[in-house]
Amino acid sequence: MVSNNDNRDGMSHEEAGRKGGETTAKKHDHEFYEEIGRKGGEATSKNHDRDFYEKIGKKGGEARARQDGQDGKMSLSEAGRKGGKHSHGGGRDS
Repeated sequence: MVSNNDNRDGMSHEEAGRKGGETTAKKHDHEFYEEIGRKGGEATSKNHDRDFYEKIGKKGGEARARQDGQDGKMSLSEAGRKGGKHSHGGGRDS
């Protein structure tokens, strides 16, 4: 019987996942990941309500606070800087 840590090739689940991810990344471009992310987001929004998003947002903020040693909230300047990186409408990094 195969253990939880090794598949039939003697490779750990972690290593198998890493290799699979690397292979997928070589085969697909940025648009592929955007599309699967969009589809996943749509499916999640159909299956969950506002309460779900509030809970995961709170958990994310708490995790960030533990990581940063702060209250989990970013400053306005940091939010603007991060927003500018993802902006398609004229941010300095767009």
